[in-house]
Amino acid sequence: MKLYYHLPGLFEFYDLYCAFLPLFRKHREYFYDWCEIGSIYGAPKDAIWGGGRVGFGDADPSEVAALLKEYGISARLTFSNSLIREEHLSDKKCNDLCRLFENGNVHNGVIVHSDLLLNYLKENYPGYYFVSSTTKVLTDFDDFVRELDREDFAYVVPDFRLNKSFERLKELSLLQKQKVEFLCNECCWEGCYDRKNCYENVSRKALGEPCEDHECVSPTAKRGYLFSDAMKNPGFISIDDITKVYAPMGFFNFKIEGRSLGSAIILEFLLYYMTKPEYQLNVREEIYLDSMLDLF
Repeated sequence: MKLYYHLPGLFEFYDLYCAFLPLFRKHREYFYDWCEIGSIYGAPKDAIWGGGRVGFGDADPSEVAALLKEYGISARLTFSNSLIREEHLSDKKCNDLCRLFENGNVHNGVIVHSDLLLNYLKENYPGYYFVSSTTKVLTDFDDFVRELDREDFAYVVPDFRLNKSFERLKELSLLQKQKVEFLCNECCWEGCYDRKNCYENVSRKALGEPCEDHECVSPTAKRGYLFSDAMKNPGFISIDDITKVYAPMGFFNFKIEGRSLGSAIILEFLLYYMTKPEYQLNVREEIYLDSMLDLF
């Protein structure tokens, strides 16, 4: 049985993956044998179709495409802007990205929110598979099931607050379960009532529309993202949850968030979710740690 992680930072953490992917290939014994990299997702910082996070991602697209092609890993363009209008469909940069990543020996995907954009991509770039974005904030389980039943999508990422709806999750068909991609490490407040507005604010910024910064309503917003906080979230999916609860139920796809974070914490995610405890120091030493490194 193989379980698949979908990792953040296609354009945002290119340098990290340049170091990590050779290590993952060369020293496969460092990592759990049941896990694989299903995809790496992201978008350049100036892609107007982008959503979820904006302002991150400086890597050269051709170099990114070449890296993932070399390692046979699916690239996912995060084009989850929820406010796309007809005039945005002709954007040259985003269309160039679609042409670049559609070609190659790996089946690449697009994470999408807007049905207008989805229909455009299906017609003009039929080589992609499509992922229904978590930015839709599907918190009603029946809405989530309807999304799973759409033939447009190979995967659907529900809102993290559905992660522990086990009574409903176990009733899904095998085909539906294969399409579910759980967001594991969300730090957002479980009681958040403004998540959709937050994503819409990001979409406006990506389009270059003037808007004020969204003010997060979470009680811990000022702390920023802390993995230790995320682990206390009721929707958090631990590695034991993955192997002992979700996999036996027939779920195999897990998304790690973090495109707006630093590469150091992304490495911590890779260590926690993918690396055997006895080899975590080896991975740190291969990536950055040496005997002359000073923290301060």
